[in-house]
Amino acid sequence: MHLVKVTFIFINSLALVSWHEAWDVIKRIGGYLNHKQPIGSIEISVTGLAEGTLIFVAALLASRGLSKLIERRIAKRQYIDPGIRYTVARLTHYFVLALGILLALKLGFSVDLTSIAVLFTALSVGIGFGLQYIASDIASGFILLFERPIRVGDRVTIGTDEGDIHSINLRTTVVMTNDRIAVIVPNSRLVRDRVINWSYGDPRARIAIPIAVAPDADVDQVTSTLLQAVAGVDDILLQPPPKVQFLKFGDSSLDFRLLVWTSKPRAHAQIKSDVNYRIEKLFREAGIELASPQFDIRLRGGSFSLGPDGELLAKESESE
Repeated sequence: MHLVKVTFIFINSLALVSWHEAWDVIKRIGGYLNHKQPIGSIEISVTGLAEGTLIFVAALLASRGLSKLIERRIAKRQYIDPGIRYTVARLTHYFVLALGILLALKLGFSVDLTSIAVLFTALSVGIGFGLQYIASDIASGFILLFERPIRVGDRVTIGTDEGDIHSINLRTTVVMTNDRIAVIVPNSRLVRDRVINWSYGDPRARIAIPIAVAPDADVDQVTSTLLQAVAGVDDILLQPPPKVQFLKFGDSSLDFRLLVWTSKPRAHAQIKSDVNYRIEKLFREAGIELASPQFDIRLRGGSFSLGPDGELLAKESESE
């Protein structure tokens, strides 16, 4: 019995010694992980980097989830414009993400407000040396979200590209064309250049279709035929009524313009096509000739005649 008691005490002593050694190892590892290494004005530690990374990932996931939640909640309210819904969701995403980045920098690098000011100063120097275009695109992105000259879902024409606004991101805007091709446009171009927004303000839009006919055409007949061509074409409004304008006497034509109104400006290309089909058919039936280029040929000191195949033959006059 005495031997068993001694053995038990010996085993407890070994366990206590081992536990103290293990605890010392854990404390040393913890001290190594928590040790802050100064680098300039910031201090870095392994645990700080891990905490900063976790906070950044959590902020990224939270910003995406919160923006989607807000967008779904606002979508249930039909009276709220879809563009406002998109703007609120985007700004929420950027705000939460910015807070997460600041908190991650604070925990991961022990960055204070002074260091952040220094960081922005260095960033401004970098912008001056080559990042000004990126900064301009980002600033333009916030202008588009706040001022909202274009919104998600709007029909726009940018240069030779036309399509619907698919998304407005921090630096670029995605335009989806009729061919389902995504056109990536820098935000600064949308703010700086001329952009046609077919969906902005009044949902109605006027479409102009130019027509040039032969100089000997009857003006009244051309006018009535053009108005007749509009009848029955889909998506053309009766109020305001279609109108024909006689623009000018061209060099070899009479120039007209047919004006129609539509409540579906997205379909303006198809409406023009449908009207042009009707104009071609009605002009052919009425015998109205479209304009074709005419040229005057002058020969000095010579004459011309037509050959057997209709080709033009010219010869110089005989000298006296």
